[in-house]
Amino acid sequence: MKQEMSASDLKDLGNKLFGGRKYEEAITCYSRAIIKNPTMPTFFTNRALCYVKLQQWEMAIQDCRRALDMDSSSVKGHFFMGQALLELENFDDAIKYLQRASDLAKEQRLNFGDDIACQLRIAKKRRWNVLEERRIQQEIEFQSYLNNLILEDKERKVAALRQNGLNDSKEIARIEDKYDEYIDEVNGLFAKIDDRRRKRDVPDYLCGKISFEVMRDPVITPSGITYDRKDIEEHLQRVGHFDPVTRTPLTQDQLIPNFAMKEVVDAFLADNEWAVDY
Repeated sequence: MKQEMSASDLKDLGNKLFGGRKYEEAITCYSRAIIKNPTMPTFFTNRALCYVKLQQWEMAIQDCRRALDMDSSSVKGHFFMGQALLELENFDDAIKYLQRASDLAKEQRLNFGDDIACQLRIAKKRRWNVLEERRIQQEIEFQSYLNNLILEDKERKVAALRQNGLNDSKEIARIEDKYDEYIDEVNGLFAKIDDRRRKRDVPDYLCGKISFEVMRDPVITPSGITYDRKDIEEHLQRVGHFDPVTRTPLTQDQLIPNFAMKEVVDAFLADNEWAVDY
């Protein structure tokens, strides 16, 4: 008589099927394992990853929630949740879960390579793009509003002249010219804003050499290389005790705050508030 497979056996078979990219069959195995033992968060995160591969985002989120209810420190639960939320364009929550996954991986000394950091960068970039589009739309609406106000005021002035019997073509032309100048000035100001927006860029020297994001807590190594503290500390804990650029030995206690760079970064962010969301 054939022995019935245990929850662990079903999980192992699911892993093998996942490795063969047979995601739907793997889901079936994980689901059977869950029925036998619904208290294992790993079964849910494994199935969630299958749903991520199949782009079934809502199902992935559902499994991640169940896994996190059982184990709030699950790196994979937060990571896959963040990925699914990112694809659903829920950028704020995606960043929250991905950042938590990154922090937990660091605390637990787990090596996910650049996977979590990459997804976090993508989520932040997409959120920045959405905020930028919203800012642009608001500026366009404001420009249109100002132009309409100017035109309405011009029409009132001309109408008042004619109502008072002063149908002076020269005076009307003078008023129209004056208000046309106002419109040109307003549109010129917005054109400058638009030009500055197209030139928006964060200088490379303000970005960390690991995450390529604006450095918030720059530190310098004995080799003279500046990194963002959180990035270099994570590298030292996960990858090894060496400088990733020079490959020379490096430990955390050798990191020195780069106050000069910190001042430059803070000054840049003060003059370029858009970069805070970049």
